[in-house]
Amino acid sequence: MDLQYLVDSLSLFFQQFVNGLTVGGVYALIAVGYTMVYGVIELINFAHGEIYMLGAFIAYHLVTVYHVPFFAAVVLTVMLCGLFGILLDRAAYRPLRNAPRLAALITAIGASIFLQNVALIKWGAQIRSFPQTSLPSFFGKTAFQAGDVQIGWLQVFMLLVTFVLMLVLHAIINHTRTGTAMRAIAQDKRTAALMGIHVDRIISFTFAIGSSLGAVAGILVGVFYNALWPTMGYTAGVKAFAAAVLGGIGSVPGAMLGGVVLGVAEVFGAGYISSAYRDGIAYAVMILVILFKPSGILGKSTVQKV
Repeated sequence: MDLQYLVDSLSLFFQQFVNGLTVGGVYALIAVGYTMVYGVIELINFAHGEIYMLGAFIAYHLVTVYHVPFFAAVVLTVMLCGLFGILLDRAAYRPLRNAPRLAALITAIGASIFLQNVALIKWGAQIRSFPQTSLPSFFGKTAFQAGDVQIGWLQVFMLLVTFVLMLVLHAIINHTRTGTAMRAIAQDKRTAALMGIHVDRIISFTFAIGSSLGAVAGILVGVFYNALWPTMGYTAGVKAFAAAVLGGIGSVPGAMLGGVVLGVAEVFGAGYISSAYRDGIAYAVMILVILFKPSGILGKSTVQKV
């Protein structure tokens, strides 16, 4: 009896851990968008959660209305959301580049509310879902099963997509001229401009990359939970922001790590304590990090000279 209890407990632990990695990978994709923009222009783009939401709905619209194949819809959605990120920067943030930070912050909140209402007008408040016939058939199949532990191909696909995108992002930031320019602007925009870097163009590229990653996250979540709704970006945005703070705001590796840690913590909290505390865990993590390690896990404390 005791041995069976131990086996069941280990099975539950492993199942929850895999679920946490899956959810955490999605949070990491969104958190990277937050932290990239903050690292370059020191702005918390609160409209980023709504781009995540738009990614899910645009893919849904392409699949259900225009009958675009799922993977083609994903590619088109990523491109459209990347373009939308550029337009958002040019319309809402670029005019306030030299304004006080509070002005840009209020604009970001306003953009978030505006996009939520656009989605409500376009798609309504009801929960929608991708038609199962529009999704790849292997999404519903089991990839691995041992006892009570079951991992679906959809989870494997989500983990693989997250891992590949993170590798691509790492390569862009650390091994390309554009990535070098992004890091230079993060250090000092004025000096970077004097060195011949087109600052506004690089910032727009940063928005495009972050928005594209957010769109992928929105699609994955929409398929995984089989549910889309216009305010889904708010909760996910808060959790991803908490993940970025946990990892160290401004640090891309920190955002990745923070997303995974937060996802695992959330799933374990919901599984072993109560699902009612699932969303509260993100707020609790953010508060604890701010209190005890404001720079985050991989963030660096800075001294500001006056």
